[in-house]
Amino acid sequence: MQLNKKSKIFIAGHNGMVGSSVLRHFKRKGYQNLFCKSRKSLNLIDQKKTYSYLKKIKPDFVIIAAAKVGGIFINKEEKAKFIYENIMIQTNLIHSSFLTGVKKLIFLGSSCIYPKYSKQPIKEKYLMTGKLEETNDAYAVAKLAGYKMCEAYNKQYKTNYICLMPTNLYGPNDNYNSKSSHFFPALIKKTHFAIKNEYKMIKIWGDGTPKRELMYVDDLADACEFFLKKKTKHYLINIGSGQEKTILEYCKFIIKKLRVNLKIKLDKKKPNGTPRKKLDLSLAKKYGWKSKYSLNKGFDLTYDDYLKKIS
Repeated sequence: MQLNKKSKIFIAGHNGMVGSSVLRHFKRKGYQNLFCKSRKSLNLIDQKKTYSYLKKIKPDFVIIAAAKVGGIFINKEEKAKFIYENIMIQTNLIHSSFLTGVKKLIFLGSSCIYPKYSKQPIKEKYLMTGKLEETNDAYAVAKLAGYKMCEAYNKQYKTNYICLMPTNLYGPNDNYNSKSSHFFPALIKKTHFAIKNEYKMIKIWGDGTPKRELMYVDDLADACEFFLKKKTKHYLINIGSGQEKTILEYCKFIIKKLRVNLKIKLDKKKPNGTPRKKLDLSLAKKYGWKSKYSLNKGFDLTYDDYLKKIS
């Protein structure tokens, strides 16, 4: 079955940054049968409830954006929760999709599942060729399990389940919690807080040298639609922007964008995380997809959303 405006699409995790972006995108494009459930009304960790819901709505397509996510601190402190909740959520959704005859499924992975010291830029074939980053290995192992599950079902049951592997994401509805946020929203919050309180300095984790590729979240939502429509031979595809800077350069970028004079102090006692994570995007480009948002435009939209959140 080809994706069309009347297709039944279940978006799991629609309240998160990624899921809400996917929902906005498909609504904007005129899709009429979009299904979403909040965590309160459907606990995806519960296998029976997940299966019952999918059996009831009988979706044609499923997009798995539901996950427990966070930055270095929370990943390191709550490894058990990260591995348990993510494995349960994705396992229940993938298996229930198979049992209820879902035509095509997109599982959203994370670039952190690649080896810590992977060759750069990272090709899909580098998966499982080296040791993971220690601070988020529990989350990475869960995402690896999700990809391998899709691969296994495709081979054994001839399903069409694709794993899109996005780079670091940012955008509207991001998480700005000081203990659980990723680096970019954390930098936005720190800079804004410094301006508001007339501080002359901000402190950032690590030595500032790790490099990160960053992509505006609506680009990933666009990729979800693109690859639901596209016939592909591959079921692991990197999704990124090709835009890369060091953590320190991102901090300077935000300071410049907000037109403020702030000194940056490096907290070298804090972990750096993976030294570099730049994805090889050759495969996505071969299929005809590429990102559209510049960092400048993406930041403006994100900061406007942040200001609305805190107002």
